[in-house]
Amino acid sequence: MPAPVRLRTARPADLPALLALEARFPGDRLSARQFRHHLANPRARLRVAVAGENVLGYHLVLLRRGSGLARLYSIAVDEAARGQGLGRRLLADAEAQAGAAGCRGLRLEVRQDNAAANALYQAAGYRPLAELPAYYDDGAPGWRYGRDWSGA
Repeated sequence: MPAPVRLRTARPADLPALLALEARFPGDRLSARQFRHHLANPRARLRVAVAGENVLGYHLVLLRRGSGLARLYSIAVDEAARGQGLGRRLLADAEAQAGAAGCRGLRLEVRQDNAAANALYQAAGYRPLAELPAYYDDGAPGWRYGRDWSGA
């Protein structure tokens, strides 16, 4: 029987698994230095989805000084763990982390050609705020999405 998936705050010991997960995605990857920075940053919420000791995904939320909006900087799910609702769980956890920090909404960027991610965000109530031409390292366009949950 497989271990249940749980979400927890990332630890320095998770760094190799986070880097391995990042290596599976094209372009715009977080480096070891960036992960170490975010692990120590009090304005960052780096959370992992784990089954046993295996990291299956993560999200990184950045809290902005003087803003009621947080930024979902990155979210990733291992290919082997897709189709199990883990992306939805990570997104809901990112929203909960932002809400617990007093934020009233979340903003994020996503590649236009990432159909699964676009569907996930739209199903969760995110709306496109801006088109981002040539936003990614490889020149791919993106969307900026947002969702406010306070009604403000």
